[in-house]
Amino acid sequence: MAVAALALEDITVTFVSQDGGRYTALRNTTLRVAPGEFVSVVGPTGCGKSTLLNVAVGLLQPSAGRIRVFDEPLAGLNRKAGYLFQTEALMPWRTALQNVTAGLEFRKTDSSRAARQAENWLQRVGLGGFGERYPHQLSGGMRKRVALAQTLILDPPIILMDEPFSALDIQTRQLMENELLELWSANRKSVVFITHDLEEAISLSDRVVVLSAGPEAHPIGEFDIDLPRPRDVAEIRLAPRFIELHTLIWRAMKNEVLKSYARQQKQ
Repeated sequence: MAVAALALEDITVTFVSQDGGRYTALRNTTLRVAPGEFVSVVGPTGCGKSTLLNVAVGLLQPSAGRIRVFDEPLAGLNRKAGYLFQTEALMPWRTALQNVTAGLEFRKTDSSRAARQAENWLQRVGLGGFGERYPHQLSGGMRKRVALAQTLILDPPIILMDEPFSALDIQTRQLMENELLELWSANRKSVVFITHDLEEAISLSDRVVVLSAGPEAHPIGEFDIDLPRPRDVAEIRLAPRFIELHTLIWRAMKNEVLKSYARQQKQ
């Protein structure tokens, strides 16, 4: 069996409040991602998807379980992973070019070399000529492109993405999804993509993992996505096989979504 790029094994995460209350977000959750595999994790609101990603990047220590990165135990931050947050983490006082070079600066890369690489990445994400603009001068889609370049310029073998396109309008979102697929197909990083949108998950992924409703969320199904690549995310949604997969996965999700909704109504 090939070594997994990322292996989360029997992960349990329990939070303890100041008054001694305990909340178990994840219970005995296992997720393995192969080198070059694109995996999406879906599930109802509050099921621990972002918690799982925070464990994978090393921002949160699990209460129980093991994390391995290319078969090495994870200690501290996951230096082999790039993390794209739901809200872009751009520094407003820096230009687009300066934001993209930030990670290279932390690595002590020569400034002229870092600038050349950043300009190349801005070109690759469709922002050639926008390097001197500040975040407030860019649209939401443009800021997402800068954040994507900011992550990918560091060439991480693993990319963790927490609903990165959820705030965008549908047209911009589909453009960004296609942009992501084009960049991913060029060098096949391992991707863990968190989303509430089942259509997005199917359109992008090699595999979709469904989590149960929380508390004590855990995987309740894994589905291989056998749609041909390359894909256009708008066109692929019209394919009969896409509709079959959507129906199959939604059947696994539906009861969990209803449980989550009922729990929220009681709060």
